[in-house]
Order: sequence, then structure tokens, then C-alpha cells
Amino acid sequence: MKKVRWGIISTANIAQSQLIPAIFRAENAEVSAIASRSNKVHAIASRLNIPKAYESYEEIVADPAIDAVYIPLPNHLHKEWVLKAAAAGKHILCEKPAALTAADAEGMIATCQSAGVKFMEGFMYQLHPQHARVKEIMASGEIGDVKLIRSSHSFYLENRVKDIRMDKSMGGGALYDLGCYCIQAVRHLSEAEPVEVHAVSEIDAAAGVDMSASVNLKLDNGIAAIFDCSFDMASRNEYEVIGTKGTIKVPYAFRPDINAGVGVIVVETAGSSRKEEIHGDLYRLEVEHFSSAVLSGSPLAITADSTIRNMRVLDACFEASKTTKAISMDFKGKG
Repeated sequence: MKKVRWGIISTANIAQSQLIPAIFRAENAEVSAIASRSNKVHAIASRLNIPKAYESYEEIVADPAIDAVYIPLPNHLHKEWVLKAAAAGKHILCEKPAALTAADAEGMIATCQSAGVKFMEGFMYQLHPQHARVKEIMASGEIGDVKLIRSSHSFYLENRVKDIRMDKSMGGGALYDLGCYCIQAVRHLSEAEPVEVHAVSEIDAAAGVDMSASVNLKLDNGIAAIFDCSFDMASRNEYEVIGTKGTIKVPYAFRPDINAGVGVIVVETAGSSRKEEIHGDLYRLEVEHFSSAVLSGSPLAITADSTIRNMRVLDACFEASKTTKAISMDFKGKG
């Protein structure tokens, strides 16, 4: 089987602990090279059995033997290296959030499309089969008409002094890091877009980043949505779909990997409750999905249009937090 040759731009922990091992498990992918801005990359490459190591991102992008790159850099560097990778003809899997603004995302994606390369934002959670099952249950009518979707994503950030998520200039904050998942889940489950956004954030006085945010969304199909995200709360990564006849709860929505890859779906209706368990190798599914799209030209699960729309909702969350007023959105126009 033909395999996509991957280059990893950065020695970030998520690359070492999740994506690189997943590429090794994938049937249609292989790791060709890894890059860092220091000589530590050689020891890491050796430990992870990666053939080539580069001490600059420029070198890995220029390598003609690489088909696709994975970009887990800090948020503020996504735009620069997506543009450079696209210019070099590399397909791109970029960690979420894709950019710091919707305008940046639009420019990045337009460049990728002009260069004829694939681009996908790394919402790996969506590739887990539990979410397709949730949508089947919703469509079946078992919980009646959907009225509300709730989502929560949080963890307690212990070491805040040197963590890049506390650096505003690098795209830090809970909305960028965690809230983007909740927005994406609401949009994916509802197959709708927000027409109104109201948000309240708690800002760290010293760092200037949002530590927590609570957001209300009114969707264009009449469904309401509520989500919260935080660096100041216990670990949660869940959503709940509430209908007129019952509810669907998904407690490992974004991180089923911490539950040995097992997604859990709890369906409750009048007088009854059942639990379904669905297994999926989350990061392997992401790698194989993207690699398949590169090899065959098949469509991507997280489309470029969805990435731009998600970023526009993030933009609105930040604006609503600053103004404390509801922000109206119109996805038919620029809104």
C-alpha cells in the first residue's frame, strides 16, 4: 500500500506522545522527518525511530521526500508555517485552533487551495465513531426534538508560570485551547450555525488571557447551545444533547483516549437508561483519514469552510466577552 510520508514541524509533546505513535500505527502513513529549532531533535528522532531530523522548520518544509506536514506549533505560529508549507506543496494537518482570527484562517486556506494542497484543522475527536452514533440516535427521534446542546471542556492548569497557554501573544487562553472544541461539537451535532453569541470570560489580571468562559449560542435552526471552558476547573470533556423525550450524554466526547479509546454514550428516556460503548483509536483514525484524502482525493471530515466558520464564532466569543453584549452573526454574509 502506498503511504503518505509525514514531516513533523515541532517536537511538541502532542506530536511525540500522540501523533507520531499514531502514524506508526496507521496503515497508509509513515514518519519521514521531524524538525525543531534546536539540536535536541536528533535525540528525539533517534528515540522515536524517525529517519531524518532537522534543526530548522525551513529544512523540513523544503524536503522533497515529504508529502504532508503536521503542525503542532503554538497558535500564533500556525499562519506562518501553513503558508510556507503550502508554498512548498505540502499537505497540512494543523492543530486547533487553525489561526488566531477568521480572517487569518481565510487567507491560509485560500493559499492552500491555490497551491492545490489539502488542509485540515486537527479536531481529532470528530473522527471517533461515537459521534456518528450520537447523530444516528438524534436522527432516529428517540430523544424527540432536540432543544438544547450543552458542552464542557476544562482542566486545572497546574504550572502556569511557563505554560504557553498563559501567553496572550502566543494565542493563549481557554477559548482558543478548549472552547474551540465545544463550538465545533455544537456546530457538528446540530448541523446549524450561531445567529447570536453571548459570552462571559474570567481574565487573568497578570497574563491577560481568559481562564474561563461561559457562552450561550442561539442557532439558526432554533436549537439553543451552552458551553463552558476553563483552566480553573476539574477535568471534563463532555457534551449532552437534550430533546423533548430524552437526553444523550457523552462523557468522553473530546478525549476518549483517556478512557482507553472507548467512547461512552448514555441515552436516557422516560423510565429507561442505556449505555453504549464504542471503541476507536482516535489519533490513528485522524492520521488515516487525512492520509487517505491525500492519496485518493477523498473529502475531509473537517472542511475548510467549517474551519473558517468555527473561527468566526471564536471571534464573536472574544468580542462578546469584551463588550458584554450579544453579538449577532449571519453566515450567509460576513456577519
